[in-house]
Amino acid sequence: MKTVSLASLFLAAALGLGLAGCSSTSLDDKGAPVETRTPNLSDSPMAPTAGATTGAAAQSQVATVDLAAGGAGAAGGAAGAALPHVVYFAFDSFTLQDDGKPVIEGWARALAANRKRHVTVEGYTDERGSTEYNLALGQKRAEAVTSALGLLGADPKQMDAVSFGKENPADPGHDEAAWAKNRRAELKDR
Repeated sequence: MKTVSLASLFLAAALGLGLAGCSSTSLDDKGAPVETRTPNLSDSPMAPTAGATTGAAAQSQVATVDLAAGGAGAAGGAAGAALPHVVYFAFDSFTLQDDGKPVIEGWARALAANRKRHVTVEGYTDERGSTEYNLALGQKRAEAVTSALGLLGADPKQMDAVSFGKENPADPGHDEAAWAKNRRAELKDR
């Protein structure tokens, strides 16, 4: 028969209470986390007008996107061909650039408007680097796009991210102009 020391019981109880106290967000009726903080945007370009009430410290400089706004592909039907479908990346990077914002916003609107629509995001790289490195980088690029789509209202079940690395170049050249065209993520209806 094992004996349990009073110190180990105390430690287990303290850990249990500590972990229970770490939960600072509530859950909505669907079990999703809900954050109740009100950001102070007084230092941002999106500052409230005079007389508006503000909360604590600013949390983000991210602008809101109106998913209900119209535009090409907002209906989510066969308009997918009309949507731009390529997002470009800088060398050795999977950080989204400003020029890819309209592409991602358009697809997010289309996916949010039609929950039966699905997209595959294919990540590509230029020819420089090893096959393994480029497959990993292509996957990170595809996942950066799917993450942004999800933040803008698309359901993760509507998206798949795959990497082709340096295979299937958009431009078969061997100079910076060709490499810039190959560092991309392509969004394709499936």
